[in-house]
Amino acid sequence: MGRGRQKAKDAKIARQLKYTNHGGDLRELERELISRDGSAPVPAPSDDSDDYYDRWADDED
Repeated sequence: MGRGRQKAKDAKIARQLKYTNHGGDLRELERELISRDGSAPVPAPSDDSDDYYDRWADDED
């Protein structure tokens, strides 16, 4: 299959995913997330971008 056909196929699949209602029940998801018993909260990812900048900031002096 040529690149043009593959690109068209990928575009078709992406369009289907974008515009198709997947029927997610948001209320059920909310109940599931609220009703977790004994589970530790998921830690937020740390923002290390400042640490990276600080490490290389002294090189310009």
